[in-house]
Amino acid sequence: MMLQNRIAALLAASLLATPLGAPLAAQDKPKDESRAEKSAERAPQIVTVRRTGTFGGQRISYAATAGEMFLKDNDGTPKAAINYYSYVKEPRDPSRPVTFLFNGGPGSGSVWLHMGAFGPKRVAIPSDGRDDGAPPYPIVDNPDSLLDVTDIVFIDPVGTGFSHALGKTDPKEYWGVTKDAKAVAQFIRLWLNDNGRWNSPKFLGGESYGTTRSAAVANELEGQYNDVGLNGIILISAILDFGAQAEVEGNDMPYVIAVPSMAAVAWYHNKVADRPASLAAFVAEARAFATGPYATALLKGVALAGEERAAVRRQLARFTGLSEEFLERTDLRPAPGRFWKELLRDRGLVVGRLDSRYTGRDRDNAGEGFDNDPSFYGIDAGYAAAINAYVRDDLGFKTDRQYVTIGSVQPWDWDLGRGEDVYYKSVAPYLGRSLRENSGLRIFVGQGYYDFATPFFGAEYALSRTGFPADRIKFEYYESGHMMYVRDEDRAKLTRDIRAFIRSR
Repeated sequence: MMLQNRIAALLAASLLATPLGAPLAAQDKPKDESRAEKSAERAPQIVTVRRTGTFGGQRISYAATAGEMFLKDNDGTPKAAINYYSYVKEPRDPSRPVTFLFNGGPGSGSVWLHMGAFGPKRVAIPSDGRDDGAPPYPIVDNPDSLLDVTDIVFIDPVGTGFSHALGKTDPKEYWGVTKDAKAVAQFIRLWLNDNGRWNSPKFLGGESYGTTRSAAVANELEGQYNDVGLNGIILISAILDFGAQAEVEGNDMPYVIAVPSMAAVAWYHNKVADRPASLAAFVAEARAFATGPYATALLKGVALAGEERAAVRRQLARFTGLSEEFLERTDLRPAPGRFWKELLRDRGLVVGRLDSRYTGRDRDNAGEGFDNDPSFYGIDAGYAAAINAYVRDDLGFKTDRQYVTIGSVQPWDWDLGRGEDVYYKSVAPYLGRSLRENSGLRIFVGQGYYDFATPFFGAEYALSRTGFPADRIKFEYYESGHMMYVRDEDRAKLTRDIRAFIRSR
């Protein structure tokens, strides 16, 4: 969702509504949260209702809670209100798994995974790459929700959703890789305390920057003496090694990582000559080319010449769908932003960054990059309407705050405290250490073929370095983009894959 400035914002049953008892007076009359001096004085608002639905083919009764949890200073002063949405099967079973989920950004609320993939309700937007149009947007039962195999807690970190700093607290205290991870880890520990779930199987999952957060939170949970052991980490559209994907002059790795994604998108839009029938097979060819002849060619730099250069250029044109003339003008280094504009220029179209199945039309056809990402403006209105309508009207959470789907949490502190150079930031080593030190931990990685926000080869690269036990990392692929669950077939496959992952603990 928002990955530094270069990787802009992004880059989720029939009901029986029965309140779980009379809420506290402070919950009946939430105070005006726009007054910072009063917000720290009120009690957290927590609203719980009972629901019933069918998920994974099972009829499930559950408690749905929309709540706040206050993070406090050492002296007990509330510093931040973390909003969360929990779904817990009834009767409650402490031996049942619980899964903590969040989106990314940094700056994105958990609306996308909540209302798009794993919550008991979802917003139904077009599945085939068309934009979501105008309201009303259907909010429907979600039989693909994971509630048949795990309780679920969706978390909105500070500055996202309704979550915010309290009183005189500067929200920047929570804006950074490690600062954010410490806050989310604190929330998880408090939720386990309040719900008697310390000995439950535990899963942690995120999307986009949420995968960065997952690695950093796992480090905070399992890297301390007071460990919170994890059974599994779910990485959806992973971004872990920012150095390998930093588009800075002199770094050729981003071009290597992008080629397999370019091949998938060119295949989808019929820009591949003698197009093979199998997407997966074509991607495998592109992956081999990227790590072999192409990487070798880029390493040679200005020494690459003659027939060797021509041969690489021809292969690169075949895999990317771009002309040899254009590729030569880029010095065989087509940046993703140029690719989105150039691939379908002959049709007057641009392709999306988050999901390159989507296409759009710019103001003109002459530029180097697109005016806006058609795969984001194609879905955002439906999700914003859905989360606000569902949480406020169905669950009954009362606030006059705006739900922040994608917001600014800048400046974000990228320092990991390990002495890395400014251009080399990777949280992947946290996962390697967690796997080595927790023999029961496994990792699931779900990647969309048509995702340029977090290209699938970037995840493969980051998780195949020295120190990673490959037999406990499971990859699955989807014929859609960054938010693969917007495609109906892939939402069903994603939830089947994760359901199997949780069951096999």
